[in-house]
Parts: sequence; structure tokens; C-alpha cells
Amino acid sequence: MDLQPLGDGLRNARTTAIVKSEAFEAVRLVVLAGREIAPHQVAGKITLHCLEGRVLLGLSDSTLELSAGQWVNLDGGTRHSVTGIQDSSLLLTILFDP
Repeated sequence: MDLQPLGDGLRNARTTAIVKSEAFEAVRLVVLAGREIAPHQVAGKITLHCLEGRVLLGLSDSTLELSAGQWVNLDGGTRHSVTGIQDSSLLLTILFDP
């Protein structure tokens, strides 16, 4: 799977599942500037690796800004939101408990 920045093609890109199994999921997440993925939680542990752009990760007690090349790990069940500061793509991974 090519995870290079999409550059000029980012504006027209869509979120795409890369791998989906009972134990693991990987998704190229596209978040455009000004768009928000509403607060939610996922049962498994997740990582977000910002491939390009900048996003704001909202947590219950803080916010983190992720820009290209930065990575964050969240425990399963952590409530979070994602808001695009710039047009962005991220590699989202979810590890489910067996």
C-alpha cells in the first residue's frame, strides 16, 4: 500500500480501508480542513500517524495537534474527536483484543 502524501489529490480523496480483520484494522483517514469527526470511542487500541496536513485531536481533558510525521497512541475506549486544521490524511490502526 502506498502511503505517500496525496498532495494535490488530497482534496478529492476519500477515507479508504486498507486491511480489515478480526484482530486488526488499518485505514487511510482523510479529514479536510474545517471538518470534524465527532467525539467517539473505539474498543481497541488505536494509533494515528499524520501522513500530511494538520489535525486537532480532541480528548476528554486536552487537545493535541498532529502534523505530518507525528504519531499518537490511544488506549481502547478513549473518547476522541478529529478536526482538520488543514486538508489531511492519517494512517489509523486499530488493534482489537482477541
